[in-house]
Amino acid sequence: MTASDSRRHRDPERLPKENRKDDSGAFEVDVLVSPSPDDTDSEAFGREEVELVRRQYLESEHRFRALLESLPKVAVQGYDHDRRVIYWNEGSTRLYGYTAEEAQGQLLEDLIIPAFMRQGVIEAHSAWIRDGVEIPADELELKHKSGELVSVFSQHLMLNEHTDSPLMFCVDVDLSDQKRAHRDLEFATRFDRLTHLPNRQTLEVDLDSLLESCRRQGNGLAMLYLDIDHFVEINDALGYDQGDRLLIELARRLRECQRVTDLVSRVSSDEFVLAFPGVHLEPDVRRVVRHVQNVFREPFVLDGRERQVTACLGVALFPENGETSRELIRNADVAKNRAKLDGRGGLRFFQQKLHDELVRQHYLSARLEEALDNGEFCLHYQPQVSAASGRIENLEALIRWQPAEGPPISPAEFIPLAERSGLIHRLGDWVIEEACRQQVQWRARGFLDHRIDINVSGRQLVRPGALQGFEDSLKRHGLGPRDIGIELTENVLIEADETVLEDLRRLYHHGIRIAIDDFGTGYSSLSYLKHFPVTALKIDRSFIHDAPAQPKDRAIMEGAIFIGHRLGLEVVAEGVENAEQLTLLREMHCDLVQGFFFYRPMPANEIDRLLAGFVPCHEGLSS
Repeated sequence: MTASDSRRHRDPERLPKENRKDDSGAFEVDVLVSPSPDDTDSEAFGREEVELVRRQYLESEHRFRALLESLPKVAVQGYDHDRRVIYWNEGSTRLYGYTAEEAQGQLLEDLIIPAFMRQGVIEAHSAWIRDGVEIPADELELKHKSGELVSVFSQHLMLNEHTDSPLMFCVDVDLSDQKRAHRDLEFATRFDRLTHLPNRQTLEVDLDSLLESCRRQGNGLAMLYLDIDHFVEINDALGYDQGDRLLIELARRLRECQRVTDLVSRVSSDEFVLAFPGVHLEPDVRRVVRHVQNVFREPFVLDGRERQVTACLGVALFPENGETSRELIRNADVAKNRAKLDGRGGLRFFQQKLHDELVRQHYLSARLEEALDNGEFCLHYQPQVSAASGRIENLEALIRWQPAEGPPISPAEFIPLAERSGLIHRLGDWVIEEACRQQVQWRARGFLDHRIDINVSGRQLVRPGALQGFEDSLKRHGLGPRDIGIELTENVLIEADETVLEDLRRLYHHGIRIAIDDFGTGYSSLSYLKHFPVTALKIDRSFIHDAPAQPKDRAIMEGAIFIGHRLGLEVVAEGVENAEQLTLLREMHCDLVQGFFFYRPMPANEIDRLLAGFVPCHEGLSS
């Protein structure tokens, strides 16, 4: 080593300096360049080169800082060997609430690390510095200045690794929006948005768990299926917002009935299910039912007015009526549907026969259309007889279903199914066509004095042009007003819209006979008799049955006959089954009688023999 070399190494200005920050906060990098004593130009050039490298480094760091600050949702922090903050960008301020000044020099674990993570973070940082074990990227919940937890995805980077001055940078991405969206989605899949009650899917899961607990403890459980009466009418009349208010208030009241172990769920638009574990004995079940029914005693305020609301309830018990959540819910629903047939506020407990009946109805509904295609329906005819002369005046057409296999199926069973399924329109059209075809055949055989009356369902009249179709059938078969008449129930007339009433008036003025069937069992209002186009009344069999022994029934029957006659209407008594009833009707001057005492409904070929005189008259008619 020469003297000049020795001097160079002892010159403090030429010794390497520690890496340190300059006034701008940038990390300085010193580059040692020893100029040749023989070449001062080279030394100047070297200094310029060092300065150029330094400027480029500072510019690069400024660009890096600008990049970090331009990412508002990306929080970047820098920490030194002791985990103290040396860098804190604006994104970190937005995410954690601390300004750069507040964060500077603070320990990582004191600043944003929750207490339960503190020791683990310290050990993980030490292991990275000491053993090179990197901290993996992960989703974390770190601490905001307010103390609340913040969901982030955190990535870690170590600079100057394996030196005395390692720097750890953390890049945190805010996951709050994604977590919130995930929570909202999870809530939407498990709970009802409007009432915040568990939905059907959640109910089934929670109920299965509750039933398992009941099995272990040997407890029973009562399930109630609740259906608000005429909820659609509330929505239609008052608007969906008022319907929603009703549901929210009802949910609040039901929660008040709920013990900690009970379940309450909204399973559809206007239906709720409640489960009460440990409730099994009849007195306890009745008590729970009354408790739920009492929810409706207080009126609901809708559209600024108090309105009384009712609901039907179906009850199923564990384990008698089902071992699983789905079985119990289904059977409680079956009981509820049966309760709805009883009217507002109905209550039914599940019985196996209800389920058997439902299965049968489902089977028949599926078979109805096939039966129409296969010609399994026919018409029977029951004569209406003059009470005075014994002469057969009219024939009521009654539909019958004789399946290809098995016993006949009652109209009382399949007509409601046809109405609910919409097949009543096709079935009604078939009845009209068949009655017209048969009347044409009888007219051709010389049976000219007997009208056929057919029953028209209210559901048929819902279809526009139903009565026009009836008229078209008469014309197509060459029949007139004396050949075919129609029968409607009181309720059908009351509920008919103006279009249907106009069609009925047109038929009336064309001479078509229009009878009110089952008179006295509908709205019990006589005022409609002077407004609606009718020509006859058929007094319901329930009044005829007990009239000889019950003065009230006899008075109602006599009053109906009197009013009908004063209004110029023909009066028919249905369900006449004995001579005593016939005698009473003759005394009251009833026009026509119909019932098993005279003739049962008969197929067309037997009516042929009756009209032709091959079958003798009933002995009751000869008197």
